[in-house]
Amino acid sequence: MKKNMEEVPTDIITSKDLDYLSDMFQWNYGALKSTYNAMQIVQDEELCNLFEEATTVFDDNINQVLDILTNGGGE
Repeated sequence: MKKNMEEVPTDIITSKDLDYLSDMFQWNYGALKSTYNAMQIVQDEELCNLFEEATTVFDDNINQVLDILTNGGGE
């Protein structure tokens, strides 16, 4: 028996969503590692500050992906 839904559930993640989130996580994690490693090598303070800002952005993006996964896609 088929059950009709009156409202689309918002707390599900499709396999396509999961693939996208996985790609986003991996890209940001790789960028975070590379930027952090470059920050350890570079002597220029201005570049170090720029790298530090970038690591913050990548870390925030990673945490947003993890929040989506933790909450099941719901708001």
